[in-house]
Amino acid sequence: MATVEQQVLSTTEQLTLSSPLKVGDVELRNRNIMSAMTRNRSIPVNVPNDANVEYYTQRAEGGAGLIVTEGVLVSPQGTTWPHAPGLWSKEQTEAWKKVTSSVHEAGGKIFAQLWHVGRIAHNDMPEQKKSGKPVPGPSALAARGGEGHYVRFGLPKEDGHSVPVPLENPRAVVEEFKVAGANAKEAGFDGVEIHSANGYIIHQFLDNTSNHRTDEWGGSPENRARLGLEIAKALVDIWGSGHVGIKISPAGGYNDMGMTMDDTLSTYNYYIKELLALNIAYITIGRYRENTDVEYDGKKRATPHDVLESYGPIFKHAEARTTTKLFLNGGLSPAEANELIGSGKMDGAVFGWLWIGNPDLQTRIEKGAELVYMPDVTQLYDSKTDAPRGGYSDYPKGTY
Repeated sequence: MATVEQQVLSTTEQLTLSSPLKVGDVELRNRNIMSAMTRNRSIPVNVPNDANVEYYTQRAEGGAGLIVTEGVLVSPQGTTWPHAPGLWSKEQTEAWKKVTSSVHEAGGKIFAQLWHVGRIAHNDMPEQKKSGKPVPGPSALAARGGEGHYVRFGLPKEDGHSVPVPLENPRAVVEEFKVAGANAKEAGFDGVEIHSANGYIIHQFLDNTSNHRTDEWGGSPENRARLGLEIAKALVDIWGSGHVGIKISPAGGYNDMGMTMDDTLSTYNYYIKELLALNIAYITIGRYRENTDVEYDGKKRATPHDVLESYGPIFKHAEARTTTKLFLNGGLSPAEANELIGSGKMDGAVFGWLWIGNPDLQTRIEKGAELVYMPDVTQLYDSKTDAPRGGYSDYPKGTY
């Protein structure tokens, strides 16, 4: 029997957001992917609840081809998001079963984004204390830009992210991802996405401005990519390559990331080629966004470049050896997404912002209905009313 993608390709119609796609071993009804977005609603602490079930179910009913959960912590960590969910315990695993079951009943597919923040944390946060470990990182270099982020938790306003303790054995982090990956499978997810972007622990090892190690985990692109690749291989062993995706953000910026252009290209060319050799389901590349770039000492932090032009050819050259799909994330409009998919420059579009205020985004796009471009930003990370639903799962469907 032909796959849904083959059925589409047998026609003369141009591919669009609404065209089905086989991603690894997972059949998607369309190419509209809901991005991972931290929403901080797993109240009281890191266990999914009924509001989370409602939120993800709404997006499945609203036509998402694939839902990627918010970042799911692989271990207790002192983040600025105390209500971010985890996947290291039996209680969390059982709670996620309610989410995956409801999404599947609504006809959706859902991957868990596995997340370790590394140095973007504080030693005095309750969850960090509960872990019994200091904030970790590749090297003893604190990320800039965290000042004031912890003041609402009673810490001094001048406090930023803690100076991390260099990991003596980074394979301990690989083990944490393995536990969370196995729990995700038990919880009924369709796969997992590795969070290798946005200045968190895997990205910290990749970037030579945060990784000054001189052992097998630092120095060359091959050594700096080792943590991400070992995590990917461990999850492929658990899930099979067709159920593992990854997100990267080569341009950096956010959370004090960014290398020279030469180092960026050499690092990510190597990293992507090795990921393609694993034949994972997909790689989502975040493109440079000026509005998420940061400035230190009067200078922008990121390394702006066109990620599709820089890395897209690597996928084309590997087509005969891999089925890994290329997704793009970062400020896409539906019209631009259709153009890039139709031209063959990418396989699917990852929308974040548009899925917040449009629980039925794909349906609205297909029906030509009006979209909400500006959700209630005062309730992005907590509810001012009707907690935890306010500004989260209380957005109405569109009018068709």
